[in-house]
Order: sequence, then structure tokens, then C-alpha cells
Amino acid sequence: MSATTIAFLSAAGFLAAAVDSIAGGGGLISLPAILAAGVPPHLALGTNKFASTCASLTSTVRFAFSKRIDFKLVLWQLPCTALGAALGVRTALALDERVLNALIVVMVLAVALYTSLKRDFGAADRFRGHSRSGHAAGMAFALVLGFYDGFFGPGTGSFLIFLFISVYGYDFVGAAANGKVLNFASNAVSLALFAAGGKIVYPAAVPMAAAMVAGAWVGTHIAIRNGAKVIKPIFIVIALALCVKLAWQAFA
Repeated sequence: MSATTIAFLSAAGFLAAAVDSIAGGGGLISLPAILAAGVPPHLALGTNKFASTCASLTSTVRFAFSKRIDFKLVLWQLPCTALGAALGVRTALALDERVLNALIVVMVLAVALYTSLKRDFGAADRFRGHSRSGHAAGMAFALVLGFYDGFFGPGTGSFLIFLFISVYGYDFVGAAANGKVLNFASNAVSLALFAAGGKIVYPAAVPMAAAMVAGAWVGTHIAIRNGAKVIKPIFIVIALALCVKLAWQAFA
């Protein structure tokens, strides 16, 4: 792989990780870049998962230092996320991919519209404490989104942010912080399975991972400093971009 290609992938990885750390959806940038470099799809998925796992770990550590992660909450959800991701990677899709894409387009569009129209959505931290029902709801959506991330992936971080705000009342920064922990867990499990299957192009994955670690650190810093005024508009843009991508895949 040429130095020019490595530089291209590193630049795309940096931008993808910075965006993903703020609002999710970094895979919309990194995966197409890997495919554009001529990496076959099955290897592109594993290579992207290697780099994005390093980035999500970086964001998790940065958010942990800022004390925005509620470990008492997410520790209940981590096993469910890991289990869901393992099942997702190992499970063959029963639905036609075009049908699945169409369903996801509707879901993401609804999330984007709701977030846009509800002006105070995620603007303030309204978390009311821990409860059994809250833990149960969190474990359920952690399992489902872990599975989704394992076999499909795009928009997982954005969905996690939306659910942490909707279910628990966190602001955008708190939702991004807690969601990133679960995102890292599903990424790590998926990565282990891709690596076991020999689906990673390491000459591309390693330098891209280094760039994504830097991008994740910068993006997380921006999210912590600026909060909802930066995260919300980027979140909406990423959600709409995901809609366009999936709609093209479903109907093209």
C-alpha cells in the first residue's frame, strides 16, 4: 500500500474519529475511505473495526477523566452489549439487506427530525438517578444496539446518544460519554471476531488507528468543552447523512 494511500486513510481516519467522538457516525467517513483505497469489503469491515476500536477506547478514557461516565449505570449494560455484538457478527441476516436499510432510514430520519424539532432535547442534564426499571431498559437497548453494531453498524453511536438522552435524561455530553463506553465494548468484541477470521489489513489498519486515536482525543475535547451547542448540530447532520447513505443503498 503506497504512502499516498496511507496518508489518505490516516486523514480520513482522523476526521472520522473526531466526528464520531462528538456525535457518532464516524463510520460514514472511515469505511468508504477504506473501500475507496481498494480494500475488498470483507477486509474493509475488519480494518475499519480495528481502527475504530482504538478510537472508541481513546474517547472512553478521555470521557472517564472528565468524570462524565456513570459507571454504575453502564456496567450493567456492558455484558449485554458484548453479547449482542457477538451474536450480531455470528448471525446471518434473515432480512434482505435492502429491506433492512429501508427500515433503518425511517428510524434515523425520525431521530433526526425529533432532535431538530425539540429545541431543549439534550440541552440540560435531567438524569434522576438509578432505578431497576432504568437498568432493565438500558440492558435491553444495549443488547439490541450491540447486535446491530455487530452485524450492520452505521449510526450505532448516534443511536446510543439518542437513547441515553431519551431514556435517562442526560445532556448531549453525558449521553456521548456513556454511549461511547458501550460503543467500545461492541467494537472490541466485533474486532476479536474479525481478527480471528483474518479479516484485517494491518498495514492500513495500524497507521489509520494512530490517526483515529488523535482524532478521538481532539473530538472528545471539543465535545466536553462545548456541549450541546456543538454536539447537537453535528448529531443532526450525521443522522441526515446516514439517511442519505442508507436510502441510496436501499433504493439505488
